[in-house]
Amino acid sequence: MSQVMDGAGNGSIQARVIAEMRRRIISGDLPPDVNLSELALAEEFGVSRTPVREAFKQLQTEGLVEIRPRVGTFVTTPSRREITELFEMKELLEGAAARLLAQRGRVPELDRLEENLREADAAVQRDDTARYAELVQEFHDLLIVGSDNRKLEAHYRTLMNQLAYPRLVTTSLSQPGRPAQSDQEHHRVVELIAAKDGDSAERVMREHVRASRQAVLARLPLPR
Repeated sequence: MSQVMDGAGNGSIQARVIAEMRRRIISGDLPPDVNLSELALAEEFGVSRTPVREAFKQLQTEGLVEIRPRVGTFVTTPSRREITELFEMKELLEGAAARLLAQRGRVPELDRLEENLREADAAVQRDDTARYAELVQEFHDLLIVGSDNRKLEAHYRTLMNQLAYPRLVTTSLSQPGRPAQSDQEHHRVVELIAAKDGDSAERVMREHVRASRQAVLARLPLPR
């Protein structure tokens, strides 16, 4: 029995099943096009099939799985068009977040972004792409939290789930020279935020997201 279910009430059980399955899909533990077994998951989590079935419905709403009647439930593989559209929304949200954070002045998130950059510089210097990928995710998360806009953050979280973002970060950073370039772009964004130049921070952040999208699409063997 999965430990995530221990001591949970019915509502909590369903929420935890959803959270655990979402985590596995986003992290790549459940790769694209895998047919998810309702029975096997129910047995693993130590629950009836109902919470798993409801989890499938929620994850389909989030764009993480596809339920095919009388066939099965599959981890989705986003098309090139879908990735492009999701990155276009990511560009808008992160650009807005950079502007909002610049307007706030010297807040804790800005201090943490500067610390993130110091760690990222070191990771790039020693060619530690795995660590740099973690710091990239932290950078973008700090930017969103620093916007201090709960509606923006909620939409962003849903978007990142649909993108299965951790997998795409690793993909984009596999392009030769991309980690160093990405690090430089992060530095420029933070410099503009610290200078309280919201217009420029938004513009440069959007340029950074577009560069990331191009790096991802260049490395993904997806049909057009």
